Amino acid sequence: MNSETEEGKKRALFIGRFQPFHKGHLFLIKTILENYDEVIVGVGSSQYSNTKDNPFTIEERTEMITRALTGNKMEPCTIVPIEDVHDNDIWVSHVESLVPKFEAVFTHDSLSRKLFQDSGYEVRDAQLLEREKYSGTEVRLRILKGEDWVSLVPKEVAQCIQEMEGEKRIIEIMG
Repeated sequence: MNSETEEGKKRALFIGRFQPFHKGHLFLIKTILENYDEVIVGVGSSQYSNTKDNPFTIEERTEMITRALTGNKMEPCTIVPIEDVHDNDIWVSHVESLVPKFEAVFTHDSLSRKLFQDSGYEVRDAQLLEREKYSGTEVRLRILKGEDWVSLVPKEVAQCIQEMEGEKRIIEIMG
């Protein structure tokens, strides 16, 4: 287990795909920072892009997260891409090899929860703000339908998506 952090810092790992990063994610990071000195944002499925569930590249997701965190003064946070290894027996050790040491894990994914718990970590549910409203799936569906999606993401993320023509890409992929 990877829990002894340097200099007594309390760190938490927050794992998600962030497709895209939305206000629910931002809310959770703010909540985590109330109890931890640092948040490691683990961007899962980092090798996937241009698909229905993963339309954005790791570089685009990192840019969205960085801009949103900086614009909302949410620091200190470290962003780490995490590729899927498709092997539950080694996944936790794979994550540990990529990220700084941490004490607790925040995730909404039931498999991640189980794997980290089985490895001895404190795992906390990622209590996202209004989950039915603030989700990457909802943002992507609203883009596809031509509905308001901008209100679901931090303004910095909306700017990123517009700059990279993310709306057009989602419509092409999902349409």
